[in-house]
Amino acid sequence: MTPAPRYALVILAALFSAYHLLRAALTLETPRDVVPVLIAMLVYAVASVLSLWPMGTTRMPSWLASINLATAIIVPLLVTSQLDPTRNNGYATWHVASIGTLMTITVVRQREAVAYIGIVFLTFQSLLWAGPGLALGMGVTGSLIWVILASVLTRSIAGAQHDAERLTQAEHATSDWQAAQYAHVHERRRRLSQTGRLATPMLRTIIANGGRLSVADRTECRTLEASLRDEIRGRHLLSDPVRSEVLAARRRGAIVNMLDEGGLEELDAGVLDAIHEQIAEALAASHATRLIVRSVPDDERVAVTVVGLRAVHRDPGVAAGPDDDDEELDVWLEIPRDGSRAGVGAVGVSDED
Repeated sequence: MTPAPRYALVILAALFSAYHLLRAALTLETPRDVVPVLIAMLVYAVASVLSLWPMGTTRMPSWLASINLATAIIVPLLVTSQLDPTRNNGYATWHVASIGTLMTITVVRQREAVAYIGIVFLTFQSLLWAGPGLALGMGVTGSLIWVILASVLTRSIAGAQHDAERLTQAEHATSDWQAAQYAHVHERRRRLSQTGRLATPMLRTIIANGGRLSVADRTECRTLEASLRDEIRGRHLLSDPVRSEVLAARRRGAIVNMLDEGGLEELDAGVLDAIHEQIAEALAASHATRLIVRSVPDDERVAVTVVGLRAVHRDPGVAAGPDDDDEELDVWLEIPRDGSRAGVGAVGVSDED
């Protein structure tokens, strides 16, 4: 419900409540003693103001519902205690319509059980006090009908709002699905285009040579195959500059592994571009024979590590120690998750290691 209709209903309910109090004030000469009636008017006015006062939520607080129920009990007892039940008191029985209005407000503010208890008490109290004939003339039936209608309408509106919320959620889910499908199609087309750009020249060479490939062509095929594998295993680690540097490293004989293990999907495009730039620079500067580029999914600080290992050619006359291997660390780079610049480490293996 939009704010304008809500405030219009509040104003309308306030006017009704004020009208009931005006009727009570104009008939103060009818009661035997006006003090109880004035107290009833004050109690009703306070309950009405509290019920109509904006509190941020539609559902009435339990303490206010208790006040309204107490009002529905106290006001009829105070007013009827000063009236003659054997004759028609006219507008002096203002409390019947007043409590009907207050219980209607209580229903609208989602305290249906309290409203029904209050209106049932009013009905039975009026029947016991004045009898069926005069009670019907006092407007008990009208107050009861108002509460029932308010209950039915409130339930209908609540159901409509629930259906509208479900429809909105379904629309959002459909939009998300359509966006995901569009992204999937776009990504598939991009990958097909990338694959075609890489493989088409070599496929043409294979066709032109009738399937007979030289050693260099076979090496290039393996290099292109590794590049296609990168598109699957290292998806978020790749950009055009990174692809170029990976291809250049493989063509000079290096083994390059691109391992996207997650953690990069949620990064902003600008941060991801900065990370790709550092990966490309590290690959271009390295002379390692084996390079491993891996994303780090479970680290709050590091997004990507780049490790380069260089083969070591040992003197055949020198015996290898128990801790010696045939590779030494050439590059060690940890790229921060915010994309800031990280220092590239170039470390050699010392005798002490």
